[in-house]
Amino acid sequence: MARVAAHLLLLLAVAARAIDAPRLSFAQTSNDYDDGTGGTGDKGAQAIAGSPIVAGVMNERLKALTSSFAKAIGKKLDYCIRDTDMEWNAAFDFSKDTTFLTNCMKETEGDFQQRVCTAAEMKFYFNSLLDSGENGEKNYVRPNKNCNLSSWIDGCEPGWACSVGKEQRINLQDDREIPYRALKCQTCCPGFFCPHGLTCMIPCPLGAYCPLSSLNKTTGICDPYNYQPPPGNPKHTCGAADNWADVITTDDIFCPPGFYCPSTIQKLPCSSGFYCRKGSTSQTRCYKKSSCPPNSATQDITIFGALLVVASCLVLLIIYNFSGQILTNREKKQAKSREAAARHARETAQARERWKSAKDVAKKAGVGLQSQLSRTFSRKKPSTQAGPSKIGAGMNQDAGGKKNNLTDMMRSLEDNPDNDEGFNVEVGDKALKKPRGKQMHTRSQIFKYAYGQIEKEKAMQQEQENHNMTFSGVISMAKEHDESSRPVIEIAFKDLTLTLKGSKKKLLRSVTGKLSPGRVAAVMGPSGAGKTTFLSAIAGKATGCETSGLVLINGKIEPIRGYKKIIGFVPQDDIVHGNLTVEENLWFNARCRLSADMSKADKVLVVERVIESLGLQAVRDSLVGTVEQRGISGGQRKRVNVGLEMVMEPSVLILDEPTSGLDSASSLLLLRALRREALEGVNISMVVHQPSYTLYRMFDDLILLAKGGMTVYHGPVKKVEEYFTGLGIVVPERVNPPDYYIDILEGIVKPSLSAGVTVKDLPLRWMLHNGYDVPRDMLQSSSDSESSFRGSTDHSISGEDAGPSIASVLWGNVKDILGQKKDEYDYNKTSEDLSNRNTPGILRQYRYFLGRVGKQRLREARIQGVDYLILCLAGICLGTLAKVSDETFGALGYTYTVIAVSLLCKIGALRSFALDKIYYWRERASGMSSLAYFLSKDTIDHFNTIVKPIVYLSMFYFFNNPRSSIWENYVVLVALVYCVTGIGYTFAIFFQPGSAQLWSALLPVVLTLVATQQKNTIFADLCYTKWALEAFVIANAQNYSGVWLITRCGSLVRSGYNIEHKALCVVVLIANGVISRCIAFFCMVTFQKH
Repeated sequence: MARVAAHLLLLLAVAARAIDAPRLSFAQTSNDYDDGTGGTGDKGAQAIAGSPIVAGVMNERLKALTSSFAKAIGKKLDYCIRDTDMEWNAAFDFSKDTTFLTNCMKETEGDFQQRVCTAAEMKFYFNSLLDSGENGEKNYVRPNKNCNLSSWIDGCEPGWACSVGKEQRINLQDDREIPYRALKCQTCCPGFFCPHGLTCMIPCPLGAYCPLSSLNKTTGICDPYNYQPPPGNPKHTCGAADNWADVITTDDIFCPPGFYCPSTIQKLPCSSGFYCRKGSTSQTRCYKKSSCPPNSATQDITIFGALLVVASCLVLLIIYNFSGQILTNREKKQAKSREAAARHARETAQARERWKSAKDVAKKAGVGLQSQLSRTFSRKKPSTQAGPSKIGAGMNQDAGGKKNNLTDMMRSLEDNPDNDEGFNVEVGDKALKKPRGKQMHTRSQIFKYAYGQIEKEKAMQQEQENHNMTFSGVISMAKEHDESSRPVIEIAFKDLTLTLKGSKKKLLRSVTGKLSPGRVAAVMGPSGAGKTTFLSAIAGKATGCETSGLVLINGKIEPIRGYKKIIGFVPQDDIVHGNLTVEENLWFNARCRLSADMSKADKVLVVERVIESLGLQAVRDSLVGTVEQRGISGGQRKRVNVGLEMVMEPSVLILDEPTSGLDSASSLLLLRALRREALEGVNISMVVHQPSYTLYRMFDDLILLAKGGMTVYHGPVKKVEEYFTGLGIVVPERVNPPDYYIDILEGIVKPSLSAGVTVKDLPLRWMLHNGYDVPRDMLQSSSDSESSFRGSTDHSISGEDAGPSIASVLWGNVKDILGQKKDEYDYNKTSEDLSNRNTPGILRQYRYFLGRVGKQRLREARIQGVDYLILCLAGICLGTLAKVSDETFGALGYTYTVIAVSLLCKIGALRSFALDKIYYWRERASGMSSLAYFLSKDTIDHFNTIVKPIVYLSMFYFFNNPRSSIWENYVVLVALVYCVTGIGYTFAIFFQPGSAQLWSALLPVVLTLVATQQKNTIFADLCYTKWALEAFVIANAQNYSGVWLITRCGSLVRSGYNIEHKALCVVVLIANGVISRCIAFFCMVTFQKH
């Protein structure tokens, strides 16, 4: 008992002295102890060498040693080690199993601490390792105090170590001086490795397996470490491990895959249902239903990938077949409400007509009764006239009362024709009136209000036809709201001349006249006469030109662009969204361009009125259609194109060839609708080619232009033939007058010789006829004969051709382009608003754009489904072919991922803007917000930014099975998709579709090559692929710890990556996405390609 107590006291003393005086050696502690039987200190040391308490104390000393080493070398390894204490604890915390320390203390007979490397020796070893890697050498330690050319003892051989001697004190945490070790050289303890060229022991990190080696007599190699004992020394046996390096150099000490090593001297096979990767310290349980037989290195989770493939295919099939069902159901509900309201309005109108018929009958009966009574009482004697007269008066009063009641009821119906109470309306009961537009909330109320107003307008239009009333009076009578009518705009121009800025070519020349409100003007002329240029100049859209002359707005010199909110411009091409219905196209324009103060019910009324007037009721819920998808007919599409401008209730409406491609019936329907707009005071002018005689007679004014942009006639249609007859130009019988005049201007038909005028004289004759100032060159040319005129013209042209050089012509063209871009920017930028129309702000327009883009994306769900399917296939292929390599932490698979995801997501992002640029240009010119348009597109695309990484990872992760978590990969992928989507926007806006696709395919490949080949250069840092690849590799590498530390550091230093840059990589990717979006937005508002 006394010996046991003595041993316990010794253990406590050792522990206390180890904690209080860490620099005191273990040998000294044991030597100071006498075991009580006259034994020496060595015997006491042998007695306590196998104690777990002492092993724990030595473990704490080793932790202190490695911590000191970590602090000493931490600055050099900060690129691969984020938290030094945590990483070193994960590598050198042996507190769970200290068996190898206990065994080593027994083998060294209490000389353990004198054999362990100090912080200086560990620092020297790892610095030599780093230097040898940079110099291309492997595993060579530089010469030192103990091992050099003049001194090479057994401890310098691999797998062997020596002691400093028990009498010498040693400080393990000393990181400056290497102690002298040359005593008692023997094999290295299992669980430690003794490098070639050092005479001390370094503990193997966790995840390593470092047993004592054995000599292979066949090869003469110490297995499993591949080093040879020194020749000629039979007493020098094989020792323990000799090296800890990266796994590419040697994986001798790595715990093999399929096994796990809870300590550095123990290797256990992996059980069934678990898997053990290389360098594992414990088993990892497999997912349920995954395949993990005994000794599994990884879990086979491809079954989850297969299930996800099946589930994804089902989801894609559902999306492909039922994507439009949501919008279809909504449209059906809205159509039912609309049809019920229309039916109610028609029934009310029919009831009103029946009541009017009954009222007329009653009125006629009342008049007949009154006349009959008058004749009867007029035959009475004068003496008896007083009494009967009172009776007659009373009867007359009754009849008059009935008449008054009928009249009041008639007036009540006329004043309130949409009253839901039918004929039981009490006179003067204003409480029963239908609420006005601003009080409407439900869809049913709104439609009843709109269709009630339309039916009233139809009735009053019929009354107008019967009583020759103006339609403007009908509309003003029909409107129940007290809003002011549209502002009236008269556009007058004098000597309007347009000249290209660079080439000085005249597009319009001395055009004088005016466009009056309430009139429809037709602009005609041969090809090249400048008809579209003239209307563009009137609308303020003429770009790249120098404008001279005066343009007056209501008699004032004001910029026409200040009225762009109430100017409608219908382009020649049918720029209508094909993936929206007719009603959706019109309703969106109405919401964005009508006054923000107008109620929803009144806006619905405007849209319904336009649909009714253009005859689009039958196709209102039909998609307009695209090239790939059949939609409405060409004539209906043309009418929708016009309706987009009509729904915003313009004061000026300019149309560029709206009847081109239409049959006579469609053209007549369109012109009738425009006539109704003109009766509202709208100033309408349009370019027309070859109108029929019926259409021609429906115009109020005619503007006839000759080649060169000169006016031949500008005045009422009724007087055009009279004017040309005065010039001697008479239209033959059965010939359409505008066709005949255009043939003359084109040179197809020559004026008769008796007329005494030529085609060149017609502009001059018009200017002289109206007393306009005539340019001097026009007077000179008209005084010459036709032949001399041609000769002088040819001479001047030849002189001009000979004058300017090719360089000057090119420079003139460049100036034209630059001037055009500047004018486009000036027109579209925010200017003073003179229209007094408060349209919705950016936030409200953003909401409207968001709804429109959302509908478009739902209808394009099939295309999105194909994108997702391709991403799934890419994830399967790359996850299967590019398996994660522990040597490179999966860099190859992630490189392919960056290229594939960049390519596929950029191609998808191109569709957001590449095909919609022409629509944007039209909407922007009308005053809609560019920022709201861009943000709405980007916001909807955030759905793909979130979903596409999930789709790709659902395949790639389960087939590749990296060590990083799926969440870490998802965060990086989201940042990558956000970045490349912004780049795709820039390509889509700046380039044509073909060039944009080519750039999208080439850029990720080129940038990836630059990032991987030009490491640690400014060019690599400018490549987004470098940051994406670094983020992926770091996310995977930080899960390799313990024995993997050197491999991690070596791989990261070769790649030029820094483990501290994980968050920085994500931030840089997001910043690239933001910057690219800013560039895309700048290009969108600056550059327009026609």
